[in-house]
Amino acid sequence: MSIRNVEELQDMHLDVLKEIGNIGSGNAASALSTMLGCETDISVPNVKLLNFDDAVNFLGGPENVAIGMLVNLTGDIVGMMLYVLQHSCASQMTSAIFGSEISDLINMNEMERSFIGEVGNIMSASYINAIASLTGLTIDISVPQMSVDMVGAILSVPAVQFAQIGDKVLFIDDSFVIGGCEVKSNMILVPEMSSLELLFNKLGVGI
Repeated sequence: MSIRNVEELQDMHLDVLKEIGNIGSGNAASALSTMLGCETDISVPNVKLLNFDDAVNFLGGPENVAIGMLVNLTGDIVGMMLYVLQHSCASQMTSAIFGSEISDLINMNEMERSFIGEVGNIMSASYINAIASLTGLTIDISVPQMSVDMVGAILSVPAVQFAQIGDKVLFIDDSFVIGGCEVKSNMILVPEMSSLELLFNKLGVGI
């Protein structure tokens, strides 16, 4: 039996996605630790099914300004992944690498934007590589498209995809500890249903 939308996923499916997120988070922590030159830990991610409005509110509300990095997925898995980085998290990272925090996300200089873009590339690649290594699937990712805007505007980009897979979206809630300070980041996964079914079949999880 095929799944028609993400609302039909059961707890066992979310547990599988949580384990994939755990592996991806571990990979990301290692890469970020090397980049930042300081200890970076990531807690076990919490995978949720949230509707659009709840996802927006979870990210600080529609008018909260954040960094959004959108990655398109092609190959065996087709869809998109949206990585949302809050001001506090971005500032902690730039402070670790440059010695100064970002005062204004919208007016970041080129060096800060380039660095944050690389962080987004590491995060998205870590999750996708975790999926690929566990399943043997071939998944290609695009260069992250960065935007600094209100959360409501950032999430409006994949909102069209939300409608195609149901009223809810897969929301990965991550917590970082960078240099002793806890910061939050989030990943939103919007796969085509056929891709999600293929993923679970490869992992031996019935649909």
